[in-house]
Amino acid sequence: MPVELVNPERLVAPTGYTHVSVATGSKLVHVAGQVALASDGTLTGEDNLRAQTVQALRNLVAALKAVGATFDDVAQLTVYVPKWEPAKREALISGFRAAASELGINPVRPSSLVGVDTLAEPAWLIEISAVAVIP
Repeated sequence: MPVELVNPERLVAPTGYTHVSVATGSKLVHVAGQVALASDGTLTGEDNLRAQTVQALRNLVAALKAVGATFDDVAQLTVYVPKWEPAKREALISGFRAAASELGINPVRPSSLVGVDTLAEPAWLIEISAVAVIP
């Protein structure tokens, strides 16, 4: 695996993410923000952050697979949620857990959660982009 995950002892123990990743591969992969659109273009989980999170992660895994990468190669995630508020945390975490179970991935990575006003389409409740490193 070209990505080593590290949680320095001098930093607070994280929940749901990792503080640092060290990449040693030779190809840097940037995956554009993935949303909850199925392959036919229909929206999965209208008004349902949990369902949209699962579909966005499915799409992210498919994008990685297309270039010979897996989720284990992910060095950084950026998660965008419109009109973020702490009340959305449980649906977001639940979606990540459901996707992890379905896809057999460990989504704990260095990540940033960014609250935004809106995404490109008002019906989109989440967008997830990634940086991966592969040999």
